[in-house]
Amino acid sequence: MTLFVAKLIWGLGCIAYFIIRYPHQRRARKTTVADRRDHIRERTLMLISYSGLFIVPLIYVLTNQPRFAGYTFNSIQASLGAIVLIAGMSLLYRTHRDLGRAWSITLEVRDKHTLITRGIYEKVRHPMYSAFWLWAISQALLLPNWIAGLSGIVGFGTLFFARVGHEERMMLETFGDEYRAYMARTYRLIPGIY
Repeated sequence: MTLFVAKLIWGLGCIAYFIIRYPHQRRARKTTVADRRDHIRERTLMLISYSGLFIVPLIYVLTNQPRFAGYTFNSIQASLGAIVLIAGMSLLYRTHRDLGRAWSITLEVRDKHTLITRGIYEKVRHPMYSAFWLWAISQALLLPNWIAGLSGIVGFGTLFFARVGHEERMMLETFGDEYRAYMARTYRLIPGIY
């Protein structure tokens, strides 16, 4: 694998993300929102995550900037990054499919919202976050630049740690004991670990 191919794989991952997400975003606009939380805060967190997973690495992919943060390309590391990216995009697809109409880009409860506990959600409460962590890790492996490569981990990490507690509180307020029981039998991100 070459650096050009690694950059191309990263770009294909971004395209896969938009292809996976587009029909769900379109459908979500047509579904009535019953409860929306911290809209400005949510948009700010999304911008931080988007910057780390897309804007900063795109600048690197197109211009090799910032050059001072570059390091020697390793094809084995990049190949591992491609595998992790495929796993992340596969998981992202599965989470969107399993969520269906309950999907939202921000902290929202939809009209007639039901708690999804089937499919991938049977074992993990936040598999979509798991998918984004895989995407961020793959970016760090694919792009040999300390800033562009790690910006996904920093950007998405900021969103994750600032949001997951709020999201779980909202779910507890919405679903009460049903969500408490769900929390007791599942893990947050990684089955059997966390």
